[in-house]
Amino acid sequence: MRVYTSESVSEGHPDKLSDQISDALLDACLDCDENARVAIETLLTRGLAVVAGEVTVDGYVEVADIVRKAIIEVGYNDTDLGFDGNTCGVMVAIQEQSPDIAMGVDTGGAGDQGMMFGMAVNDTPELMPLPISIAHALTRKGSEVRKANPNLGLRPDMKSQVSVIYDDNMKPQHIETVVMSAQHSPSLNHKQVNEIVRAHIIDPVLKDYQGFVKGDIKFHINPTGKFEIGGPQADTGVTGRKIIVDTYGGMCPHGGGAFSGKDPTKVDRSAAYMARHLAKCIVAAGLADRVVVQFAYAIGVPQPVAINIDTFGTERESTDQIVKRIRENFDLSPRGITEHLGLKKMRYRMTAKNGHFGNPAFPWERTEEAARLKEAVHGR
Repeated sequence: MRVYTSESVSEGHPDKLSDQISDALLDACLDCDENARVAIETLLTRGLAVVAGEVTVDGYVEVADIVRKAIIEVGYNDTDLGFDGNTCGVMVAIQEQSPDIAMGVDTGGAGDQGMMFGMAVNDTPELMPLPISIAHALTRKGSEVRKANPNLGLRPDMKSQVSVIYDDNMKPQHIETVVMSAQHSPSLNHKQVNEIVRAHIIDPVLKDYQGFVKGDIKFHINPTGKFEIGGPQADTGVTGRKIIVDTYGGMCPHGGGAFSGKDPTKVDRSAAYMARHLAKCIVAAGLADRVVVQFAYAIGVPQPVAINIDTFGTERESTDQIVKRIRENFDLSPRGITEHLGLKKMRYRMTAKNGHFGNPAFPWERTEEAARLKEAVHGR
């Protein structure tokens, strides 16, 4: 038996808000020009948003307006909350993409070197690890409850953490611990926050995972006793600082590259989406119960320099054969991935909330190609 733990953060967490701003600006650039080159980073601190990066776009984007709108939509619209999109400062330091990078990207090559990982496992219907699925469900529910019931006194910044017991065959058995920290109004005491979070967030979410609710679960709700000061007033937010929350909750390796604020020529983003897509198709095709797909790219080189598949002993076909058929049947260049998944038409801000994987609305989550991959592996 072993314990696996994953965390999630709400849309009001300062790092996640930074991700949403970066992706809102990316979306605005793609609205102007589907071939825009974008790499934007956002930093948030008390009363200030700083946007920096490289952008090449045929059109005009009103950066400050988009930044303010993203902040307000999340719920930071009053100075009493410690951060107000209406009045905060916005600093912009954006330049064009380096022509040295563009030389390799313009010919269809990868925009950078690096490793990207994708995972799928049959813990859940969406083929995601169970701890991160529950953790995301809690923060998603928390945001829904806060917006629908402002009278409850909950505020935008929230975090969740879930520990799950697995058996020696890596099958989830039951939930051991749930941690939930929710920013709240000064008018609420610790007991009231505990009651609100249990009744409106935790208990409804656990009903959807009833098969894993066995015995006594340990609950830690606002364990410091008080969480009134949150968001950028409490902690500086930076784009790309929640890469494990964005992916598989620590159950899968990570190459280190963040997603938000990057257009699809950046393989940090597009190849990670393709790795998830293929991993999910492998599991959906019944070729393995658990799989991690790894790509490695060189800057300016279109196809990955290496592909590795780990099925943790659950494979029903040779992994070498699966890799061979993937190379034969899928164009893994940035251009090929973008076309296959329709990434130029995608708008990315929603990916910066509750993870980039497991949401059926995202094109890399589809599994129609599973049958095609299974047939290819069997040589038919």
